[in-house]
Amino acid sequence: MIEQAVVLAAGEGQRLRPFTATKPKVMIKVANKPILEYVVSALKAAGIFDIIMVVGYRKERIMDYFGDGSKFGVKIRYAFQNQQLGTAHALKQAEKMVDDNFILLPGDNIVDSSTVKSAITEPYVLVYKRVREISKYGAIVLENGRVREIVEKPKEEISYLANTGIYSLDREVFENIGKVTSIVEVLNGMIRKGYRIRGVECSGKWYDVVYPWDILRVNDLAMEFEGKRIGGKVEPGVTIYGNVVIGEGSVIRSGSYIRGPVVVGNNCEIGPNTVIFPSTSIGDNVNIGPFSAISNSVIGDNVRIGGSCHVEDSVIDGGTVIASHFSVISDESEVVVGGELHRIKAGVFVGEDCNFGASVSTEPGSVVGNKVKVSPLKVLRGSIPDGSTVL
Repeated sequence: MIEQAVVLAAGEGQRLRPFTATKPKVMIKVANKPILEYVVSALKAAGIFDIIMVVGYRKERIMDYFGDGSKFGVKIRYAFQNQQLGTAHALKQAEKMVDDNFILLPGDNIVDSSTVKSAITEPYVLVYKRVREISKYGAIVLENGRVREIVEKPKEEISYLANTGIYSLDREVFENIGKVTSIVEVLNGMIRKGYRIRGVECSGKWYDVVYPWDILRVNDLAMEFEGKRIGGKVEPGVTIYGNVVIGEGSVIRSGSYIRGPVVVGNNCEIGPNTVIFPSTSIGDNVNIGPFSAISNSVIGDNVRIGGSCHVEDSVIDGGTVIASHFSVISDESEVVVGGELHRIKAGVFVGEDCNFGASVSTEPGSVVGNKVKVSPLKVLRGSIPDGSTVL
């Protein structure tokens, strides 16, 4: 069985701006844990304790969090990709650290141990997932259980088998990289040379985060805990239904109502008379004022939300301060990301360290960059660049 993993965690994630301006995509939190932590946990649960992380963009955020892996029960070493030149180039940086057989996987997808185990029986294996919409993935063409070809982002629906980017390989792959920058191109070349790559269907979780609204979907899917875990203080008159986690040092003030699944981090203060609806994760050191309502949202660390605010279907990143009577309108809207037009149902996506005055409202699908200041009584729409001031 394969006992070593190479995790690709060097990329930025341009389509996830503003959330990747100050951190790599793998460090975006869902259900209060970075995406990359789910990968590490899945590898450990599958019996893989030797992990090589290829890091690059904002690598300090990853290295400070994971260190040598000891607090996660694994051994982590780092290889460095100073320029993001592709997945094969990233793997090449780990060549001197890799044993004979290893599993290669992206650090920006949530997986579980079942998914990892499906790839670690032998080299060469490619893990695929059946999807409804193939255009944003690589499509796998299978023939008698073997991979005949991998087609990146096909314009035609040649198959509904998506490449997860999870492979079991051996050291021979390095001999085939040369100057090729894409691992898909490398593998297609190896197939043409006669290498036999077995396709295995994903038997567990595989959640991909590509666009800002995917954070909400994956945050919901990641909340698979059961029961109530109350680490803080719950005052009399609070109602809690369903699966709810409340962190150490947090206080839920009287009259508040929480319906799970909900995760509240450490040292938060919620309420009084505040409502938290399902599929909401709230980071550490968050303060949410009285008579506010939060639903299906991801609230980052050190966020302050004033009284009588309404937030739904939204992502608000760390350090943002929102005054009272903030109102998010959630509905279908058209959003352009990377030149692509998408029709989505969403509220607002807010970057780090923003400051909103009282009685601000946002139109559906609005994107607010990092360090944006908004005067009271403004209505926000469309995309607002980093560092802007809305007067």
